[in-house]
Amino acid sequence: MGPTNVDLVKLYQADQQLREAQEHLEAANKNVRVQERRTNDLADKLKFAQQKLREQQSQAHQMDLELKTRDTHIEKLRTQQQTAHNNKEYQAFLTEINTAKVDRNKIEDEAVKRLEEIEKLQAEAAALSTQLEAERTKLATMSAAIGDTLARLKSQVDALRPARDASAASLPPRAREAFERLAEHHDGDAMSAVAKPDRRREEYLCSACNMNLVTDVYNKLHTRDELVFCPSCRRLLYIPDDLPPELAIHSRGTRPAGEEAEAAPPKAGRPRTNRVKEADSRVRGRIGGLLAKAQGESVKGAIDADASPVVCEVWIDGKSMGDYKGKSREHLERVIRFRLDEAGVKSSVEVNEKSKPESAAEEAERAQSNSAVPAEPEPERSGNSATPST
Repeated sequence: MGPTNVDLVKLYQADQQLREAQEHLEAANKNVRVQERRTNDLADKLKFAQQKLREQQSQAHQMDLELKTRDTHIEKLRTQQQTAHNNKEYQAFLTEINTAKVDRNKIEDEAVKRLEEIEKLQAEAAALSTQLEAERTKLATMSAAIGDTLARLKSQVDALRPARDASAASLPPRAREAFERLAEHHDGDAMSAVAKPDRRREEYLCSACNMNLVTDVYNKLHTRDELVFCPSCRRLLYIPDDLPPELAIHSRGTRPAGEEAEAAPPKAGRPRTNRVKEADSRVRGRIGGLLAKAQGESVKGAIDADASPVVCEVWIDGKSMGDYKGKSREHLERVIRFRLDEAGVKSSVEVNEKSKPESAAEEAERAQSNSAVPAEPEPERSGNSATPST
């Protein structure tokens, strides 16, 4: 990889180490933070209960004063009633006294409710105060016990931060900005290693999202100094240490010249009648197209497995459809059934494997041997022949 990508990998590794140390620090400090939050919540609840208690006490005091005022007013009315000059005036004072008593009783009932609420709030505040003191004691104990651990982890974080900052400073601004943006979006996983699942194929994928990559992504990262992003997750791609070029780039070996010459049959002696007959014997139309697709898929499976296809005779609903090749009899039958079911064709399928076909070299050799056999002389025709007269 180029210097920019190498520096990006160094920054990624330093950033991962720093984030790991920060996570350890956060995990160690989590219990203390939870205890602090619980203590603060209890303190807020106690403060709210005390404030509500003070409000209720103030209202109860106001009601007590109101009761005393109304009692004084009722006594004054009674005194005036005793000095009434006639019955009509006496009855007027009596009505006013009764009305004042009704209003006074309403205030008294409300004052009783306030007193009950005050007693309940006082009990709640006392319980919260006791619980708060216990939680504060527990918090102090936890803080003292974990203090050394937090100090050690914090020193590790502080020790790793300069290396991360130095790696970031060595990058060009564009690469650094792209890394920081992706690190924030993916929680630190700004880069992804290129993976090759099958060593025999020129196929690569992003190890973060398992997205297939173009075949030349390895060469692009290996030979160029530019940023390469995953087309799916948009992470920056890089080549891991366990994927060197001799493992990543698949190169097929070449056979010796003599072996190639021996394997290649002569063009002049290659018979073509078998291929023509095989094509002519196959069924045409919709069924023929489905069988041809099934044959192509099954033969591809044989090629991927480095195996030679076998020749099978296919029967549909008891009728011969011709000879088709496949990875194996079972594989070809399975693919044909899948293709027919996918097309909505409900038919019975039977596949029988035939004898292994001859290779091209064997066909050419057999054709040459047949041409070397002398032809039998044509027998003479029977019958009388005319003789010329002398």
